[in-house]
Amino acid sequence: MYRLFVAIDLPEDIKDRLLSLYYGLPGAKWADESQMHITLRFLGEVDGAAFRDARESLGTVRVPPFWLTVKGVGFFPPRKQPDTLWAGLERSESLLRLRHRVESTLTRAGFPVDSRKYVPHIGLARLKGTPADRVAGFLAEHALLQLEPFQVTEFVLYSSFLSSERALHEVEATYPLIGNSSGDV
Repeated sequence: MYRLFVAIDLPEDIKDRLLSLYYGLPGAKWADESQMHITLRFLGEVDGAAFRDARESLGTVRVPPFWLTVKGVGFFPPRKQPDTLWAGLERSESLLRLRHRVESTLTRAGFPVDSRKYVPHIGLARLKGTPADRVAGFLAEHALLQLEPFQVTEFVLYSSFLSSERALHEVEATYPLIGNSSGDV
């Protein structure tokens, strides 16, 4: 069995800037830089045949490279005790187009439709018992977070293995974005 997801990796300089935010929240289990990515689609546990179908079908996705900007911070679940802290992204039609193409390609390959609303983000920490006022302070301090734009030139199919410490991700396939770069910055 394979536990799969499709994601966009982040450049090292963006990861470094996000790592510099890691302070001041008791009970936060901060994400390792190897876990920093933008998930496009979580597939979950699949067998070998479904793994091969996903790997092959994703190779047909055609989207030109585009630019993304990390902007703002927030938490999940909304209107409840926060359990996940994240960095957001400036709205990008190109990112949504890529996500839609990945979703429709996987659906045609036999995977069930992901009916959840897509909220692009970068997971920063899992929160356990973190006082709400400290979370509010972190959000206020970093509300104006905006990093330099970076170009997305590929996406990745990952397998994920859950260890007692954290999830370990392994690249199963990399898919270059093909075409002229769009103007989304």
